[in-house]
Amino acid sequence: MPRRRRQDPKLDALRQRGTLNPRPERVRDVLFGQSAFFDAKDLAQVKYEMIRRAQVDGVSVAGAADTFGFSRPSFYAAQAALTREGLAGLLPRKRGPRAGHKLTPEILRFVGELRTADPSRAAASLVRLVKARFGVTVHPRTVERALARQEKKRR
Repeated sequence: MPRRRRQDPKLDALRQRGTLNPRPERVRDVLFGQSAFFDAKDLAQVKYEMIRRAQVDGVSVAGAADTFGFSRPSFYAAQAALTREGLAGLLPRKRGPRAGHKLTPEILRFVGELRTADPSRAAASLVRLVKARFGVTVHPRTVERALARQEKKRR
């Protein structure tokens, strides 16, 4: 029977939080090779050390970015995020809209009432009615997902 490899809990935590460096092999800074404290797999730590190396140690931006496996634009983006938000700025964020920004509570109520009155009504039909009443264009799949979420909440 093959042996199961032990999972590294830190690696699992980094992966779960989205802070696992996808290219740790590109980090060539000496500290990351000498000390267990410096972990090339920790994206936030790598970015912080890259910025610190340039600002405190006087290494050029191009040199620091290259040593830590980043491009100059990535360096400047990380530096701006650190300046603006502190360490939290170095943590990745979910991209894209956070929620259905077009489907306001009023539109959801309207669509829900229409679906309750006629459960067989197609999403495309609901989209046309939303466009006519509110002047908002939404995709039929967006309406279907919103209705499914509402149904799930009711259970």
